[in-house]
Amino acid sequence: MRTIEWRDGVVVTIDQTMLPDREDWIEMRGCHEVAEAIKRMKIRGAPLIGAAAAYGLALTAYYSKARNRDDLLREIEQSADMLRRTRPTAVNLFWAIERILSKARSAVGDVDALKNLIIEEAKRIAEEDVIVNRKIGEYGSKLILDGDTILTHCNAGRLATVDYGTALAAVRFAWEEGKHIKVIATETRPLLQGARLTAYELMRDGIPVTLITDNMVGYVMSRGLVDKVFVGADRIVQDAVINKIGTYSIAVLAHEHNIPFYVAAPLSTFDFHSTSKNVIIEERGAEEVTYIKSIRIAPAGVSVLNPAFDITPIKYVSAIICEKGILSKDDFERIVREGRINFGAS
Repeated sequence: MRTIEWRDGVVVTIDQTMLPDREDWIEMRGCHEVAEAIKRMKIRGAPLIGAAAAYGLALTAYYSKARNRDDLLREIEQSADMLRRTRPTAVNLFWAIERILSKARSAVGDVDALKNLIIEEAKRIAEEDVIVNRKIGEYGSKLILDGDTILTHCNAGRLATVDYGTALAAVRFAWEEGKHIKVIATETRPLLQGARLTAYELMRDGIPVTLITDNMVGYVMSRGLVDKVFVGADRIVQDAVINKIGTYSIAVLAHEHNIPFYVAAPLSTFDFHSTSKNVIIEERGAEEVTYIKSIRIAPAGVSVLNPAFDITPIKYVSAIICEKGILSKDDFERIVREGRINFGAS
């Protein structure tokens, strides 16, 4: 299942706010619609946000009436600014925008050639995401043994990417290899991405999944019910992994119970220019916490803190899996010191 597609000037994506009750596919014909879908989390998941942003710029190019390259570039820059303001934490958004802009600024040819280049580059970003995720799954599955039970948090599966997933790619690949595995999915408050999305897509694929509340993680680990933890990432910086709120708590609990804690993410999620102190943690609206769908669960007027992400220090990470291989903690720290990604023989 492709989560997002380009269809001749229309970007089609599944509305993730409607799952699991129904599968609604929305059609977008303007960058402003893509930006709004990202902001309202109809589109979510770091790799998918990156692909969607690229398609947003492609829509601007496709419908532009600019008569020269400079005017078109100005329109693309304006659309890029709009997209940058949607969600500040996931680096894939900014990576995809800069990749399109870099290609556009250095391109030669007339306005039609530039339009085509932007559209084709957006398609390429989406196609590469699928290939990258398969490689992440292939490498990640090597860390999963027959009979393992994997705990995962939030949704790092097909729905967070163009297809196949990141953390769940390892699970999916292991399952396709014939390994008998099970998944424990946390509900992931406040928007319940684990309950609504992870459980939905694993059940859809026939992979055994058990849903727990977020505050059961310590219990299931203490009872020996978890063999490994696999999570995704929205940004990986020099000293930490930035992921859905609650990830840090799970990492600390995994460390306490000697359970490997793995992070799966494409290289486009790596941000070696930043440390955790430089990252803006997105703060979302109070209503996400005080309501579940349309039902109020808290007193009117109560003060709410709602950070979308938290920060997990690298010391709690057993390894990072990307499309080039598996990085141990020592490998990662070496790469940070050297300032370049070099996997050697991995």
